[in-house]
Amino acid sequence: MKSNVLSLSGSPLREIELPSVFSEAYRPDIIKRAVVAAQANRRQPYGVTAYAGMRTSARSLGSGRGIAQIPRLVNSNRAARVPQAKGGRRAHPPKAEKDWTEKINRKERRFAIRSAIAATTNPEIVAARGHRLEADVKLPIILEDAFESLTKTSEVCKVLESISVWDDVIRAKDGKKIRAGRGKLRGRKYKKPKSVLIVASDYRGIEKAARNISGVDITTYDRLNAEMLAPGTQAGRLTIWTESAISKLE
Repeated sequence: MKSNVLSLSGSPLREIELPSVFSEAYRPDIIKRAVVAAQANRRQPYGVTAYAGMRTSARSLGSGRGIAQIPRLVNSNRAARVPQAKGGRRAHPPKAEKDWTEKINRKERRFAIRSAIAATTNPEIVAARGHRLEADVKLPIILEDAFESLTKTSEVCKVLESISVWDDVIRAKDGKKIRAGRGKLRGRKYKKPKSVLIVASDYRGIEKAARNISGVDITTYDRLNAEMLAPGTQAGRLTIWTESAISKLE
């Protein structure tokens, strides 16, 4: 399997042989398992305090009064503390010691990464994620190593326009929406679509030049994981590789 290496202006420079990882079988079920495990393992535990609902003056009045023997506030008739009372504690509240982590076999996790890498070369899978691709774009997109040394955002934007993926960045920018629900109050007000993933061989300036572009993520070949390649468990992310990253993938 061969592919063209493009210059920063979008013109083909040479043809290279792709590593065998690009020929892996597409397994969306295993990719989903790896992504869900990664999300679960960074989930923050939460729960109530040990004495939630117990800090009250409520006590039972005992028998012989013709009323239920549930704890009631001192100098009041209102019930408290017990779960069945209005305003009482919860019977089974969330507990901080609950284990949210999920296990996945090492070979499965590594295969999920390889399968997700192979999915980035399939135009149908990439388009199914919602990425905007022009008809002349051939996957995978491989750029010369000079792309890693760009230090200005304007230069990166110009390259993305020259290789016909700028429309996908605009899609991500226009797709920024306010989140529905209580999450708006908890530091995650906006939902932002994912756009291009840039995979380099090393950080030489591109990580600062492209980090402020909507939906764009930057990583190196040795830091790839299933969630980067398949956000939301759906494989086929629009990915830009550098020539040296491709050579080191094997």
